[in-house]
Amino acid sequence: MNRPLPLALTLGDPAGIGPEIVVRACADPARTAPVVVIGDPHVLARAAAATGVEFAMRPGDVELIAETELRRPPAWGEVDARAGEAAYAYVRRGIELALAGAVRGLVTAPVNKEALRLAGIPHPGHTEILAELTGSTDYAMMMATDELRVVLVTVHQSLRSALDAITTPRVLDVVRLTHRTLHRAGPRAPRIAVAGLNPHAGENGLFGREDLDVIAPAVRAARAEGIDASGPWPADTVFLRARSGEFDAVVAQYHDQGLIPVKYLGLEHGVNITIGLPFVRTSVDHGTAFDLAGRGVADHRSLLTALRHADELTAPHSGYDN
Repeated sequence: MNRPLPLALTLGDPAGIGPEIVVRACADPARTAPVVVIGDPHVLARAAAATGVEFAMRPGDVELIAETELRRPPAWGEVDARAGEAAYAYVRRGIELALAGAVRGLVTAPVNKEALRLAGIPHPGHTEILAELTGSTDYAMMMATDELRVVLVTVHQSLRSALDAITTPRVLDVVRLTHRTLHRAGPRAPRIAVAGLNPHAGENGLFGREDLDVIAPAVRAARAEGIDASGPWPADTVFLRARSGEFDAVVAQYHDQGLIPVKYLGLEHGVNITIGLPFVRTSVDHGTAFDLAGRGVADHRSLLTALRHADELTAPHSGYDN
């Protein structure tokens, strides 16, 4: 019987909790997909000592690509240029393997934005790195739990700059991408709710005209293309409506608008999915947690969830296609 291709699993920032949750996830019997860890043997050994969980390589189940050899790893919980450079190298190698078809998907542990900047990496996070190194221009971040899916129009930028980036073409592009992604993953056309920007979706222009002049035209254009999109809906209730089953996904306008409701459901249940790439990529829905790093107490359940989603999305006949 042919063994399935593994999932590439990147170590994340060596100074954060990524190495610890990778060690725990690799040892957890709940993990069913084979993985190839892209990281550093010395960092993994330190994480194993911190957690008390052995990192054991097993051919066909858990393998290691030693992308770096940090014999003296960066200190736990500290922003370090070496850590940023290493984290970027792990992601870059994972992308290369995925594009070459050597792995069936990419799962990433968290990186630190300050460490990336110190290392001279001009990107604020995974999403932007993935877009550049794959040449993708039509992409978005989806945060998902078993109860709620949220796709973001704008991501890692200030709220002031995000307001300028929320345009009718951008909202329409994200609605289209959400439709394509979910339609390929399911038997019926997805119901997409588009969140408004202003309180009460602008209250018909009383609280700003962005919902009328920017978002509503995108919804109308999507509906004209046969997409089951609606809105703009008031953001203070639309996520609850989606969670109750009225919608299959919510298109949120900016980072915190979309991520707060997802993360409120529990960090251990969420997963970050980059849609629009030439391969499946999932990640944890939390950061490097420098305050917990090295203490051996980091919860690896979000990483297990990310591995499960990547496994399901890349399974034969899953119907998923970016």
